[in-house]
Amino acid sequence: MLLVEDEPLIRWAVAETLTDAGHAVREAPDAATALRAVGQASEPFDVVLLDFRLPDSDDLSLVEGIRQRAPASAIVMMTAYGTPQMVDAAKGLGVYEVIAKPFDVRVLEDVIVKAHQSKTN
Repeated sequence: MLLVEDEPLIRWAVAETLTDAGHAVREAPDAATALRAVGQASEPFDVVLLDFRLPDSDDLSLVEGIRQRAPASAIVMMTAYGTPQMVDAAKGLGVYEVIAKPFDVRVLEDVIVKAHQSKTN
């Protein structure tokens, strides 16, 4: 899976939690790095866990870019700015779930597994 988060402490906590749960986690601190990782991956990431607001992206264009490059990847978004309109627009682009920040990192495992299963079923 690919974890896209610009806050180092959040990225570390989420990566550690998901790694401890058995997931292989690749990290990206910004949109440009995320798009490179998606484009260079030999196989699509099963899940992309994506922060909505990044230093180089604060709209849904990153979701569109990931969707174009890796249509088989499930996308889960994290945000403290999840208006109903943004959530509806994200889901319209195929985002599996939008998780409101702050959140308990322990709930992510279940969401990640369900997101992955949604793409394989």
